[in-house]
Amino acid sequence: MQFILNQEELTVENFAPDTTLLEYLRTQLMHRGSKEGCASGDCGACTLVVADPSPNGLTYRTVNSCITYLGSLEGRQVITVEGLSSSTGELHPVQQAMVDHHASQCGFCTPGFVMSLFSLYKQREQLTQQERLTREEINEHLGGNLCRCTGYRPIIDAALSLSTQPDAFTEQTQSIREALLTLQASAQTNVPQPSLTPSSAFFHSPTQLSELIEWLEAHPDARLVAGGTDLALDTTQQLKDIPKLIYTGKVAELKRIEVTDDSLILGAAVTYQECHAQMKTHFPPLAALFVRLGSQQIRNQGTLGGNIANASPIGDTPPVLLALDAELRLVSPEGQQTLPIKDFFTGYRQTCLPKAGILESIRIPLLDPADFFRVYKISKRLDDDISAVCFALRIRLDAKGCISDARLGLGGMAATPARALHAEQALLGQAFTLEGIQAAQHALTQDFSPLTDVRASAQYRLEVAANLLTRAVHEYLTGTSLEVSHYA
Repeated sequence: MQFILNQEELTVENFAPDTTLLEYLRTQLMHRGSKEGCASGDCGACTLVVADPSPNGLTYRTVNSCITYLGSLEGRQVITVEGLSSSTGELHPVQQAMVDHHASQCGFCTPGFVMSLFSLYKQREQLTQQERLTREEINEHLGGNLCRCTGYRPIIDAALSLSTQPDAFTEQTQSIREALLTLQASAQTNVPQPSLTPSSAFFHSPTQLSELIEWLEAHPDARLVAGGTDLALDTTQQLKDIPKLIYTGKVAELKRIEVTDDSLILGAAVTYQECHAQMKTHFPPLAALFVRLGSQQIRNQGTLGGNIANASPIGDTPPVLLALDAELRLVSPEGQQTLPIKDFFTGYRQTCLPKAGILESIRIPLLDPADFFRVYKISKRLDDDISAVCFALRIRLDAKGCISDARLGLGGMAATPARALHAEQALLGQAFTLEGIQAAQHALTQDFSPLTDVRASAQYRLEVAANLLTRAVHEYLTGTSLEVSHYA
């Protein structure tokens, strides 16, 4: 496979399929500026920037290189902290700002912070002296970078001081874009057949859905990988060997984003960041949840389809999709089928995916003007944390102000994401008031018997779920969000 590292085109042969980008850079190329702090995509010390061709140039995104498989970088540019300075040794403006504001203490986390700010710098390249980066933007982009020395103030000061202007990367945009397009075209002309591929180990990147299904059928023990934000933990945390990987990120059918008269349709390999704009337009509460889902690096890699197919009881998007009556399209060698997401989860981390089958797309019905929709995530930290409870509510009110339809989707309350069917039934015909929700609050104990674990006790989860119904009523009656947005 071929990719561009900084400005150099590289060809990599005979690598283990589950080799991570960070491992390859540090052990094979001796690029050791990026660090391994957690090996799970949480601390950001390993942050690098990946550039992909776009219609007008390049799109720059941060990734956690510790959980990014090397094979997924084919036909892409990887930018490391070593590649930021000019050929004469002049620091990039982001690096210089960090120096000027004394924004490095022990230095272990510094390369990751620099790369996150570089990505933001490139995304805001038209920034002027009159339109500087905002603290909110900076906080969002640095949410996945931890400084154990707690030296955040000078880091943020460095970011606030930036006024972007074209840099050396700007001058090379078109030449890099053309080189990447050439590499991608070359990769598509040398596609191995599954029957001719050694059965022991491979990393394959199909570009068509039919090719993907053919490979899965030929290699039923292969693992699918999209963003790898969960699967790669088997490599880095469990130290498991994964000899057969099939990458879904190049399959056109799995990357589509389509808006129809009544639905938003998303391919299963669409990342959170790629669909965020559509979510802001059609499902603002879900878009707000996305900002709290992992970090910028995770949202650039993680996919909606992966979050669903992983079938974790604490995944954040399935409860919301349950409340929205989403439908899933499954494809296998036997054909295609569409089913409601409520029928997809069959047990703890178990689904009804057929053999050699995949989740192809998610269809989300658009909201009716009479719908009231809210999403709440309860966790110990605001950013980059696992939910104790994820609660999604969608109700429809009739002309008299009574609830004619109700959906409550919850995560963290059972072995699977699930709807609160008894509570939904108790809401029907009621006014959406504090009195009108009391029966539904009591009914939650019929719907769920949650576990006690390190994140929350069973009793806490039940009480929080009931309290979130109360919160939704207050927000409905006052028209004001009760979300805390500023912390002391």
